[in-house]
Amino acid sequence: MSATNTAGLPATTGGSLPGYFTDGQQQFFAYNPADKAVVVADQNHWRLSPQAYYYYGPFGLLGEYIISDQKVTRTGVAPFRSARLENTAWEVTGSWVLTGEDAAYSGGVIPRRPFNPAAGSWGALQLVGRYAELDIDSAAFPSFADPKTSAHSAQAWSVGLNWYLNRNVLVKSSFSHTTFSGGGGAGSSAPATVTRQPENVLFTRIQLAF
Repeated sequence: MSATNTAGLPATTGGSLPGYFTDGQQQFFAYNPADKAVVVADQNHWRLSPQAYYYYGPFGLLGEYIISDQKVTRTGVAPFRSARLENTAWEVTGSWVLTGEDAAYSGGVIPRRPFNPAAGSWGALQLVGRYAELDIDSAAFPSFADPKTSAHSAQAWSVGLNWYLNRNVLVKSSFSHTTFSGGGGAGSSAPATVTRQPENVLFTRIQLAF
């Protein structure tokens, strides 16, 4: 069954369309060859994503591996060719509840002593860390992507602190550092501008659940 999709690939530069983005939402890879050929998704796309996790008391560990397989085709500029590309990624995330409550895969942490400064209780604190990598199939370069602008891999580590005030309010803060292999060449838009240097991002978020 043919399922060609010109909008299904991160094929434009500038980061304006969904594609391969960093933690800071910057595009670091595009199917955009230097000779301006158009690259389209051709036929079916399949993805395999096994996951495992382990939680015991305040400790939590989660690991995930992803294979994304897609046939792509060059159009517009010769040589007209196709290839089946297999991109892979993996991540490991660990956590520890500093205040001693049980960690959980879903539902978050339930504070033993909800936030109440008058009573000397401050909720629950959870330290988290993650390491992740993504590798682009080497066959993507240079026919389907420009190696001078798009990275062929990205590596990221993150650390964060989650503050559970009570069952309904969660405050998150985290820092992420991403480095790139490949890319970084000339250009005034993403992905070239993104892959020239590592990315450092600080996030904060307040989450409500009822």
